[in-house]
Amino acid sequence: MNGFREAVCAAVATVPRGRVATYRQIAWMVGFPRRPRQVGMVLKGLPEGTDLPWHRIVNSKGYVPSRGRWWGAMLQIERLRAEGVEVDDLGNLDLKVFGWDGTAS
Repeated sequence: MNGFREAVCAAVATVPRGRVATYRQIAWMVGFPRRPRQVGMVLKGLPEGTDLPWHRIVNSKGYVPSRGRWWGAMLQIERLRAEGVEVDDLGNLDLKVFGWDGTAS
């Protein structure tokens, strides 16, 4: 699973500032289309203070999930807003506007 972790981190690193990708999208990018939850687990396990832009990954409905960790969701929303991504106070955003298509920007 270490190769999976490295692949997820490399894919997440390519998501440009001001854009978001979904867990499912990252799973597809690394060749494991049925593993979006594992993508989330990799990101959840990142060390505090990491430079990886984990905050740019949201669920497939354009929502910042909290899973009972509201403080993490609030930090993610704050970071996205700092990059110009419009996120409402409930964690919703428009994937049609802010979603990344996987190409270089």
